[in-house]
Amino acid sequence: MKHKIILLLGLLLTANAAWAELKVGFVNIPAVLEKAPQAEKAKKRLEKEFSPRDKQLLAQQNEIKKLEERMGRDSAVMSDSERRNLEKDILGKQRELKRSQQEFSEDFNIRRNEELGKLQRRIVEAIRALAKEQNYDLLLTDGVIYASETIDVTAQVKQKLTSMPE
Repeated sequence: MKHKIILLLGLLLTANAAWAELKVGFVNIPAVLEKAPQAEKAKKRLEKEFSPRDKQLLAQQNEIKKLEERMGRDSAVMSDSERRNLEKDILGKQRELKRSQQEFSEDFNIRRNEELGKLQRRIVEAIRALAKEQNYDLLLTDGVIYASETIDVTAQVKQKLTSMPE
């Protein structure tokens, strides 16, 4: 029994010595995602890619609004067939707008997820490179309840991303 206690104490002392040399850091991934230069570039790419379609949707909305205003203003002086044709035209354009908006939303979400995936892979690369360069034994991310500023390497990861080529 005495040998077991001595062996256990020896293991604990050895473990404490190993922990004393352990270099641990913390990375706040949401903060990196928010401030990464690649995130801003991805946002601009998405805006450039989807801006024409967004303008087209606005034009469709304006066209429907004008037709609805015409219907409200002129319906009393229109013949029944003119009114029915205008109502059909408005309904058809509303259906087309709804379909176009849904397609736009789906396409935008797909592209945004692609860009986010690329950025997340870049962040992981930056974290791993930083960990190797600065000899970290362990870097933690989400799920941390507390991390002191002395082990927070978020700013260094952001800097690493800035220095990485596209």
